[in-house]
Amino acid sequence: MIGKPHARRLREIYRSAGWPCQDLVEIELLAAGLVERVRAGSGHETLRVTDAGIQVLAATLQGNRAARSDHEALVRQVAREMARAGRVVWTGLSLRAQVPGPTSEDPPQWCIAMPDVFSIRNTTVEAYVEPVVHEIKVRRADLLGDLKKPAKRAAYLDLGGACWYVLGNDAKGRPIGEPDEIPAECGVMMVQGTQLTVVRPAPRRPVERLPFPVWLELAKRTPHAVEGGDQAPLVDLGPAGDPANEGA
Repeated sequence: MIGKPHARRLREIYRSAGWPCQDLVEIELLAAGLVERVRAGSGHETLRVTDAGIQVLAATLQGNRAARSDHEALVRQVAREMARAGRVVWTGLSLRAQVPGPTSEDPPQWCIAMPDVFSIRNTTVEAYVEPVVHEIKVRRADLLGDLKKPAKRAAYLDLGGACWYVLGNDAKGRPIGEPDEIPAECGVMMVQGTQLTVVRPAPRRPVERLPFPVWLELAKRTPHAVEGGDQAPLVDLGPAGDPANEGA
């Protein structure tokens, strides 16, 4: 069966001089006729992607483009809903966050977190900004891989007062995951038709202030535009009743 390791190796061979690795992945690619041996006049042997291998690469590329398109569309939908709720929204950020060390005795470690959607309340009171992270998933394999990374969730929880997983649907319109698969420290939203539905609210924790490096990164990026071009009203009424913590 041709899987992700095989597609990755095909891309590497196609982009390089094709030097053989002589491992199991290479054997399976040779047996499937996706690569072939080429012996140079000097006697050195290299690998070349066959026409059948090119077809596999093209199909993989098309699937990756479709996945990125679905992901980007859901990112835009979540960002739009958060902006409509009166929040200031960013996408495509790279933010420094702290996560626990390998053991309880180790000090916290710094890492780079890249939330799909990051938003704060539109307020002039720093203690009320209530940062929220939305992590978007449109492929089940991507979701399962993500759930195996507790440090990634820890980074999101370090950045935000609440963290949500937003689950899309597969090609047959079925949810890519179930709410009970998502860790309890995160909320769950799912796509139903064209709407985002809150399946499980995200636990909230107070965040009195954002670290200066986060503010600096936000200042360098352009927020998601509010639909219609109108500025969302300022919210200085305190932390209660934030629609981002109740759903889109």
